[in-house]
Amino acid sequence: MRKIIALAGLVALAACGGKGDQQQAAADSLQRDLQLAPADSQAALNDQPAAGETPAPAPASAPAQPKPTTPAAPKPTTPAAPRPSTPAGPSYGGTLKTGAEIAGTATDTLHSRHNKVGDVFHMTTSADIKNDQGKVVIPAGSVVSFKVFRLEPAKSRSETDGRLRLTAVDVTINGKSFPVSGEANRTTVEHALEGQGVTAGGAARVAGGAAGGAVAGQVVGGKTGAIVGGIAGAAGGAVLANQTADRDVVVRPGMKVAFTITTDLVVTP
Repeated sequence: MRKIIALAGLVALAACGGKGDQQQAAADSLQRDLQLAPADSQAALNDQPAAGETPAPAPASAPAQPKPTTPAAPKPTTPAAPRPSTPAGPSYGGTLKTGAEIAGTATDTLHSRHNKVGDVFHMTTSADIKNDQGKVVIPAGSVVSFKVFRLEPAKSRSETDGRLRLTAVDVTINGKSFPVSGEANRTTVEHALEGQGVTAGGAARVAGGAAGGAVAGQVVGGKTGAIVGGIAGAAGGAVLANQTADRDVVVRPGMKVAFTITTDLVVTP
């Protein structure tokens, strides 16, 4: 490029013709400068790469590294609340109508020589007592409390039995007591007559109201209208009356007891 500019200047100087020696000297100086110009000035004008030269490949760019992903924290789950279980309904309760019989076995001992009026006596129900609808009102194992209303021995040979009368007070079911009314007596309470010196094993078992014969009786409980029969100590066997003057009325644990309620009994669990 510099050479071209110098030549253009030289031509301009020549065209002026009539200029003096100073112009000629300037032209000569310009010519010398052109000759002294660096050899690579021409090469600088060539934009193309030299023949046979292979341009260096551009450095391959490194593949972009994937950004590390942070896994999303799991959302806390709230456990489902357990469904409240429906408690089973009570297995007993309801109303036992007047006239229903309650039966069980004695848990205490009664003795006409040792017990007196007002003493407390207990029996335990031996089976579920149900009402007319078949629902259990008093479950087995419930305890009936009585008070002694009358308890006397047989005082002569002519007397076939002593005196025994118990008044029902309440029935306790699973620790809860319910008032009950009714009466048990010598016809519904299994007992023995024991004279002085007579052992329990040899005592005559009697059914109250039976005059020295065979008594076939059975305590029936839990069904309205059931008949409460006399109780025989030997299940229908003969009754042996003790002939001593004074014979005590004795009720021992395990002997059968039954009574009929005289008002409705309402049991709530």
